[in-house]
Amino acid sequence: MRKKGLSVMLCAAMAASLLAGCGGGNKPAETTAAPAAAETTAAAADTTAAPEKSEAETEAEAKDDAASGDLIVVGYAQVGAESDWRTANTESFKSTFTEENGYKLIFDDAQQKQENQIKAIRSFIQQDVDYIVVAPVVETGWEAVLQEAQEAGIPVILSDRQMDVDESLYECWVGGNFIKEGETAGNWLADYLKAQGRDGEDINIVTLQGTIGASAQVGRTEGFGNILKQHDNWKMLDMQTGEFTQAKGQEVMESFLKSYDDIDVVVAENDNMAFGAIDAIKAAGKTCGPDGDIIIFSFDAVKAAFDAMIAGDLNAAFECNPLHGPRVDEIIKKLEKGETVEKIQYVDEAYFDTSMDLESIKAERAY
Repeated sequence: MRKKGLSVMLCAAMAASLLAGCGGGNKPAETTAAPAAAETTAAAADTTAAPEKSEAETEAEAKDDAASGDLIVVGYAQVGAESDWRTANTESFKSTFTEENGYKLIFDDAQQKQENQIKAIRSFIQQDVDYIVVAPVVETGWEAVLQEAQEAGIPVILSDRQMDVDESLYECWVGGNFIKEGETAGNWLADYLKAQGRDGEDINIVTLQGTIGASAQVGRTEGFGNILKQHDNWKMLDMQTGEFTQAKGQEVMESFLKSYDDIDVVVAENDNMAFGAIDAIKAAGKTCGPDGDIIIFSFDAVKAAFDAMIAGDLNAAFECNPLHGPRVDEIIKKLEKGETVEKIQYVDEAYFDTSMDLESIKAERAY
């Protein structure tokens, strides 16, 4: 899949030819990379019309290639650093795509702005990276830049969030099954209310949504909504975006508490918004958690969510595994071998609540 290998071998052939004073006539210059000789010759034949490079340029490229050890260059357009989950996701890529593992990672933080991600992708294209990985801030508006990547021959892999584009524009997607996460949360709530003897009561719910249009927001809202429809006594009082941040989550929860005095359940579409909601609930003189006035659960299940459950402030957390780096590494290695990969690749996920041995589970988790 990579263009770099050909470039490296071509530079080596050119350098050898220059050192030999072009004394070999029409015979291709010999290189130490014997298995790739035919590939090198083909690459040289394809570029005979290209302008000749100076000896200094050739030597500089050869030195760069030697220094890099023919690393696989990956450009990663990360959506931002809005949450603990995102921090763990970023670290997963940085710890996986290292020189020791045969990679050079070019990382870009888009700060929650699509225009920044598009600029980053175009920069990766200009830098002629081998692969582009994108965690898109929203699902739409990507066709043009992905077409540019495709025309440049650079495979694109999507991480975490999906794009609403033709599937031919990207290799595959890696992430959580957001609809299933939402449905799992809804079913958990139904079981929890039944265990409390409240399954026949009217239940008033508010939702702190993620960034509108993001795959996690769309899927979790849809999934929970699917279960909501099955319970006539559940009422969704309000849904507003907390932008996946703690500060905005607290702000929106404060607004909910002022507007509604009978909230039974808070659905937070990520942990950080739940933390903000907990602060708002406490500031309003109310309580939440297993022994509180309000049931509250969230998605992601980072370690801080375990702390909140252990403290009795959070009822449950539904996992969205952020450790995508190793899976993307596996995908790239398959593509390097010319193998096909599955278009949709879900990561393993679970859920956790206060009925479990949370201290032991937390101790074994990487995030």
